[in-house]
Amino acid sequence: MHTTNVVSAAAAYERVLRVFVSGKAVVLFTIDGCSMCHVVKQLLFGLGVAPTILELDGGGGGQLHSLLCRISGQRQLVVPAVFVGGRFFGGVESVMACHINGTLVPLLKDVGALWL
Repeated sequence: MHTTNVVSAAAAYERVLRVFVSGKAVVLFTIDGCSMCHVVKQLLFGLGVAPTILELDGGGGGQLHSLLCRISGQRQLVVPAVFVGGRFFGGVESVMACHINGTLVPLLKDVGALWL
């Protein structure tokens, strides 16, 4: 494949990923068997949130991981990678810190992930 076509394809995939993430209230990128991913999923489920979850350990996970680094602005992306309201929110530390300080539920309400 020609280099220009590879760059164009990567840019197209990045645009698709940005549109996908921005179209959902909460998106989690996880790896099967990851305990921190499980913690974030269970917290969100317990709050009544139904996040969109994409597992990175399937086919194409490495390419998706590099695209996620670009759209999140992170050099090294750690899972779970949490996007809220179309923007990169962080990982388990960010989610737990906001939960503990009481700002997670209002944020989830603001983006339409919770209706309570």
